[in-house]
Amino acid sequence: MRTTLSLDKDVAARLEQAVKKRRLPFKTIVNDALRAGLSVIDKPAATAVFQTVGFNLGPSLVGSLDDVHGVLARVEGEEHK
Repeated sequence: MRTTLSLDKDVAARLEQAVKKRRLPFKTIVNDALRAGLSVIDKPAATAVFQTVGFNLGPSLVGSLDDVHGVLARVEGEEHK
């Protein structure tokens, strides 16, 4: 397949360096680079496992936290509304 590409200067320079270093045709270098890049982007990104360490803080100082109204009344007084 024939196509025209507009390459950034830094990419073109790296391709030219690869041509000189590997002594292969420009077409081969471009195809190899595209294959390598496409195989990388086809793979799913690795996800880091996130873990937290739990600490026992003891019993709640305000009683049951399930009753938000009761906790606010106890901490701030009945005027918390």
